[in-house]
Amino acid sequence: MDYKTITTVLTDKSLCKSAFNAALNLAQARDAHLNAICLGLDHSQQGFYYAGASAMVIQDNLAQAREAALEVEDGIRTKLSGAVCPWSTSTVTAQMVALNGLIAHHTRFSDLVVLPRPYGEGRGHEMEAIVEAALFDGSVPILVMPDETELADPIKNVVVAWNESTEALRAIRHAMPILSRAENVSIAIIDPPTHGPERSDPGGLLSQMLARHGVRAEVAVLAKTMPRISDILNRHARDKDADLIVMGAYGHSRFRESILGGATRHMLEVSEKPVFLTH
Repeated sequence: MDYKTITTVLTDKSLCKSAFNAALNLAQARDAHLNAICLGLDHSQQGFYYAGASAMVIQDNLAQAREAALEVEDGIRTKLSGAVCPWSTSTVTAQMVALNGLIAHHTRFSDLVVLPRPYGEGRGHEMEAIVEAALFDGSVPILVMPDETELADPIKNVVVAWNESTEALRAIRHAMPILSRAENVSIAIIDPPTHGPERSDPGGLLSQMLARHGVRAEVAVLAKTMPRISDILNRHARDKDADLIVMGAYGHSRFRESILGGATRHMLEVSEKPVFLTH
């Protein structure tokens, strides 16, 4: 099954440029429908203002958020006027407390959601919340685009992070339309357990599954020579001149990763390559 509904969530034209271009290029290459959600947010907190003022202030804040969303939509509609794929735009406004449910509602019937990097200069908490809402509440795979990065067309070289987890296998299944068209797929396994079920043939069963789908894959067993798993993956992706990294997301809890760090969070912070994620 190919991606036939591709969604992107836009909060700022400058921050979302790479994600929008990647979503548009993917939709045009696959004759998919591109759905651009132009999001305006009210960042105020209920109860912060003095009694009697909250309703008035919230209404004013939502009106400003809608104006910002409409401004983004105007620019996006101009860019989409020459697109060769079917597309639609919608403006959505909400308060932060309602963001998760809103994003889930607008992404859950998509095949793929393309989003900008959630961490970095000029990014608020809403960028991280949008990524997590699509992954957890929308249950949809996402493609995260680093700033000032273009998605290769076609995607030839892919690195797959494999640790025998359910999240990693689910990501690989969702990425199959990409993997089946790639010229080279490298299955990266970092320090495989010596007593695990695949101890005698790390990545062997995964390679077999991919081969039956026509995917040309090789296994790369990597030593943990750096403190962070994400650093090793990024180095391997550079060595392979990868166009994309495919990996499972949040094998640990989001709370643990937000406090202690983790492969998913660090990858989203520093990766120079587009990252395809599924939980």
